[in-house]
Amino acid sequence: MEAIKKTGKLVPGFAAALIIAAISKLIESILPIHLIGASVIALFIGMIINHFWKPNDTFSAGLKFTSKKILKFAIILLGASLNIKIVLEVGKMSLCVMAFTLFTCFGVGYFVGRALKINWKLSNLISAGTGICGGSAIAAIAPVIDADDSDIAYAMSATFLFDMAMIVLFPIMGQAMGLSDMAYGLWAGTAVNDTSSVVAAGYAFSEAAGDFATMVKLTRTLSIIPTVIAFALINARIKRKEAGAGGAAVKAKLGLTKIIPWFILGFLALAVINSFGVIPQAVSSGMKGVSKFLMVSALAAIGLNTSFKDMKKSGFAPMLHGFIISALVVIVAIAVEYFMGIL
Repeated sequence: MEAIKKTGKLVPGFAAALIIAAISKLIESILPIHLIGASVIALFIGMIINHFWKPNDTFSAGLKFTSKKILKFAIILLGASLNIKIVLEVGKMSLCVMAFTLFTCFGVGYFVGRALKINWKLSNLISAGTGICGGSAIAAIAPVIDADDSDIAYAMSATFLFDMAMIVLFPIMGQAMGLSDMAYGLWAGTAVNDTSSVVAAGYAFSEAAGDFATMVKLTRTLSIIPTVIAFALINARIKRKEAGAGGAAVKAKLGLTKIIPWFILGFLALAVINSFGVIPQAVSSGMKGVSKFLMVSALAAIGLNTSFKDMKKSGFAPMLHGFIISALVVIVAIAVEYFMGIL
């Protein structure tokens, strides 16, 4: 009876997030040009609603459940769309470029964040969104470092703004530089942030470039795993340090299951299973679709819990951080291709 009562408290908030997600998917589908993904639309719809109406106690439990638990479940299901065999084939060529872009994001991003006096969680969420895969990376790392909803929303906003610019500018720059389909696909796949933006920028150049850019992006998505584990370790260390004298007790509580998040283990397990062909293609596609929809729902819940006023407190610095890192990644990716002789 108690379990039913607790579940009942989750329904209003969860339902509200699902409705916003459905509306966002509809808006995405009717846009004449695919410039903006449903996850970003859902985030902003939620934030606009929050500006005029703050969710009350009736919705709070369900929204928290959706933004935390449902988000993690969505990440697990995403693993069913990955095939490690294909990823490794494409990875032979793209690994070097990705290594340099990831180092740029997290290495240079660390110093940029400190110089701009941005809290380490927001700084690294922006770097993750830029270096790995936009909203998916931000969504995966956020629960591991206990990021605030306002930090998630700001990181998503920064990633989205520069993605929009890349979709327009990349095909123009690619044509101006006379890039081949493969060179352009590798560049777009490693430098553009969100998956939908990679697809848009890739196919705007050519069909072959779009196909290759999508596969490179798939490879890039796998870097979520070591990145999340690394941040789990960093967060655990910070918690022990903050605990001071009680650090030993905190350390004892942070076992392997705490350091390596269970949802990332589930994500990896499904990716491995899918690579052996155990999951039928139709089921894999269906699980990916459910994953994406639930992720959109989670971002709708985050938006409903995020205030524009709270984001204003962060100032202009996070956007400047996003611009600097995005610009550096674009330059570094094309420079590495040049020195590898791909251009």
